[in-house]
Formats: sequence, C-alpha cells, structure tokens
Amino acid sequence: MKKTKIKLRNLVLYQVYVRNFSEAGTFNELINDLDRIKSLGIDIVYLLPIHPIGVDGKKGELGCPYSIKDYRSINPELGTMEDFQKLIDEVHFRKMKIMIDIVYNHTSRDSVLRNNHPEYFFRNKNNEITTKVPDWSDVVDFDYKSSKDLWIELTDILVMYSKMGVDGYRCDVASFVPIDFWKFARKAVDKVNRNTIWLSESVHGGFVKYIRDIGYKCYSESEIYQVFDMAYDYDIEPYYQAYLKGERPLKDYLEGIKRQEEIYPENYVKMKNLENHDFDRIASYVNQDINKILNWTALNYFQKGAVMLYAGEEYCADIKPSLFEKDLYKKHEDISDFIIKLNKLKKKKIFAKGIFNIYIPEIDGVAYNTVENELDKYIGIFNVGQVDSEITVDLPDGKYRNYLTKGIITVKDSKIKLKKDPIILHIKK
Repeated sequence: MKKTKIKLRNLVLYQVYVRNFSEAGTFNELINDLDRIKSLGIDIVYLLPIHPIGVDGKKGELGCPYSIKDYRSINPELGTMEDFQKLIDEVHFRKMKIMIDIVYNHTSRDSVLRNNHPEYFFRNKNNEITTKVPDWSDVVDFDYKSSKDLWIELTDILVMYSKMGVDGYRCDVASFVPIDFWKFARKAVDKVNRNTIWLSESVHGGFVKYIRDIGYKCYSESEIYQVFDMAYDYDIEPYYQAYLKGERPLKDYLEGIKRQEEIYPENYVKMKNLENHDFDRIASYVNQDINKILNWTALNYFQKGAVMLYAGEEYCADIKPSLFEKDLYKKHEDISDFIIKLNKLKKKKIFAKGIFNIYIPEIDGVAYNTVENELDKYIGIFNVGQVDSEITVDLPDGKYRNYLTKGIITVKDSKIKLKKDPIILHIKK
C-alpha cells in the first residue's frame, strides 16, 4: 500500500499454533513463555486462528483451526476471551505486538454465520452452499457479492479485536477475497489503530491460475499490494522447495528474489520464512544438517523483507505439527543465540532502506548477496549446499571478520574459500 512504511522490513514475527505450542495448549501457557520469545528479538507474536472449530465435516480428531465456527468467540481449548485479553496485555507489556489469523474466505460448514445468514454464502450451479476448492471439504465460502451486510459484519469483528489491542492481521488466502472489501475493512480499522499491520497470505502463482481457470476471481501478489503492507514469499517459494528436493538449481530461487525488485511497488515488504504451518520444516528438508540449517537461516534474514519464525524453528524441530491433532514439536539443537545475532542485524536501518543486490555465483548451492548505503556495506555468503569450492567476491585482498562467528575470512585473488559456516562481512566505506 502507498502508505506502508519500509521500516516493516526490520520486523521479526514468531508464529504460534497455540494448541500445539505446549502440553496444555493454552494462552496462559504461552504467556509463561513470552519472556523467552522476547529474548530472541521478536517484534510480533502471530497466532494461528483462535476461534471455535466447526464439527460438521471436521478433519482429524480435533478439526482444522481454519474451519471457524464463530469469529466472535474463543476456542475453549485455548482459554477464554478474558485469557486472550490477558495475553494481549502481556505481549504489549513486553513491548511486542500481537497479530491474529483472519479467515475471511470461508467458515466451517456449521458456522454461526452460515446458520443465521445462509444468504452470505457461495452457491454452486445446483444452488448448494459449498466451497470453490474441492479439497477444502470442511468449509463453505462466502459470496461477497451477496450483501453489504456481510462486509459490515466481518469488518465489525476486526474492529472489535482492534479495540481489544490486536496490532495486526494475517489474512488467510487473502487473494480470494475482494480487494475492495479489504480497503473497506482497513479504513474502519484505521479509525481504531492507524498502525495496524496487514499481512496477506497471497497464494502461489500456479494456484492463482487454477482458480482463475475454473472461473473465479483471484488476485496476484502485485494486486495485493494495493491494500496490504506485507505479503508472503509464495511467488518464489516453489523454487526454494524445488532446490531442497533436488529438482531445480539454487539460481532459480535467487533469480526469483531479484525479480521481486522489478514487479512490486518501491515500498514493498515481503514476509520471508523458511517454514510455516503449511510446509515442511527446513530441518527435515536437509536431514538435520546443522550447517545447512544455519546457512539457510542466515540467508533468509539477509533478504529484503520481514522475517517469520515458526515456533520450534529455534530448536531445529523437524516435524511439521498436524493442524488437525494434538501434535507437539520436538526440540533438537538450540540455535537461539544464532537467531538473536541475526535479529540484532535485521533491526539495523540498512536492512530496511539499503540497496540490496543478489549475485548468481558460477557454482550452484551458494548465495552471494549484499546490502549497502552511503556509509556501510554488508556482504553475505551462504553455503546452503555445503559446496567445497571458492567464490569470487568484489573485495580487496585481505582479512575480514565474520559477524556471525567472529572468525577470520581471507580474501586472496578476489576469492574466498567456502567453509561450512555462513559468512556476513561488514565493510565501512
């Protein structure tokens, strides 16, 4: 959006699925861990949906949190509305913000709105209330053309949570919801908190095409920036996964990052993440190779945009928790200190306002990026493929200190011998 501040690129989000965050799976247990979360350098605690889950057609034993029965209520598994208010207050007390998941493309099949206002919902050619995506069998879609009353109701819900102190909204499959609705809702929420942060879960380009091909409206990420402050990195995420699966070279992913500069607004903010509730964890992709994990983590931070960690990522958790069952993540190696270093670096103004450049090395499996302004330059070299080789750099020969390890990096004949560790160099101009 035109008024989006680029300082949002300095933010670090921490994604929490409350049900699977602790044995109790409650807001109160999350409160007990806020000091640790804050110590990581987190700016925003982002919660997956917190509302009651529908029963009709539910998936798994406990159902999917994205199949919402009542937006105005709290899932009793997690606590009460009073508990949620306490969580908001405790997050604010620690100088962090809180963001919640908003699911406005659909509700559960037995939702309060579906029962009270069936006219708000999408119907197929047989006049049946249903969803446009067959695999989403536990939900039914809204029809935003049906009534302005629907727009008012959904906006009033956002206003209610903003008045409680919610600082931001992660909007599920926002590409499916009319941009004019988001503009309408944002205008109302701005009257409560003009600094509300709007994060779009825009969808993969292939999914955009699929939805359009079956005859429905779906917005691209470029269009999403008309109203949202931040968008997911789903335009390049397929290249990231394809590299990890051995299907494509790393350069395809790096070129995708470069292309973002060409196709998005000047003040665009991407939300960079290696994993989330929908995708496998980086530790599982690289078979718990700690060196690859560290290099990927550092590369993720070194890009132009905010960063999101999925709870457990700081412990190299390798199993993606089920959305539908009680399924706690398991702790492996603790890289919290490494993440704290990266978070401190991410907060520097240069990572919001600097000039970013992505280079494509001759050898695959290595990223070579820079960010600079008139005073400073940071150089990042990330050996995500653990390649045994050397890389050509634009630096005078000499010795430099690695910001991440404090080790000495030698440049000889404009080349650096690659090591297992990620490298970040700070050059004063």
